Amino acid sequence: MRILIVGCGDVGLRAAHLLAGHARLYGLIHSPERSGELRAAGVTPLLGDLDDRVSLKRLVGLVDAVLHFAPPPASGETDPRTRHLLTVLGRGRSLAQLVYISTSGVYGDCAGALVAETRPARPNNPRAKRRFEAETQLRQFGLRGTRVSLLRVPGIYAQNRMPEERVRKALPAIVSADDVYTNHIHADDLARLAVAALFRGRNNRLYNAVDDSGLKMGDWFDLVADHLGLPRPPRLERERVIAAVTPAMRSFLSESRRLSNQRIKRELRFRLHYPTVSEGLNG
Repeated sequence: MRILIVGCGDVGLRAAHLLAGHARLYGLIHSPERSGELRAAGVTPLLGDLDDRVSLKRLVGLVDAVLHFAPPPASGETDPRTRHLLTVLGRGRSLAQLVYISTSGVYGDCAGALVAETRPARPNNPRAKRRFEAETQLRQFGLRGTRVSLLRVPGIYAQNRMPEERVRKALPAIVSADDVYTNHIHADDLARLAVAALFRGRNNRLYNAVDDSGLKMGDWFDLVADHLGLPRPPRLERERVIAAVTPAMRSFLSESRRLSNQRIKRELRFRLHYPTVSEGLNG
């Protein structure tokens, strides 16, 4: 089996390590400086730029399956990168499977409700709208013979990716009564889940890629502080915290939801290595 990884970042390389020796792996990169890193992971590097469709012509008919982990552009409400990729992939023989990492932000604010994949998407910021537009493209592609599985992913964490700087600066969190629910998945579990979807995912199927934690955001910051041996962040009223954070953080603090993960457990037969962030931080 020949598999293309589009977006060879942290999660992409974790997936590559899982697949190495079981498939022939290719990785799309736009900078030759990363070639050595990919080869060390058992991945054949392919130079190409998702912003330049002509540069992707080598992908035509090359692979049997794709792990699409690349983000959309940083602005706008559409994802031309995914459009370029699908245009090129559609020129070759039909792919067996494509797995895409989207964002749980496409659900919008759910006022803390438990959210299953059947809930309609209501993205309310440009970042989420770009992801939902990519999902729409991919689901249309899935009508042409390729099994497309979409993973809606919340906050990804690992030992090397947590809000350490925020906690060290003692930036305030919201008092519990007014705080929002947040959701998480360990980077290792996300890579494993992408591989599980590659072989077991149903066509045009959504999956909430989330652990069992169901924490409020301030409790997440407390756990990170405890893990680092730092004081827990102070708690302030919601209005005071909102006024002090960046626009990006303000967007996260305006949405609250608890994602259900029953579908990944039932359909993909997936067992989390890190069911909670406490286990992930201390694992």
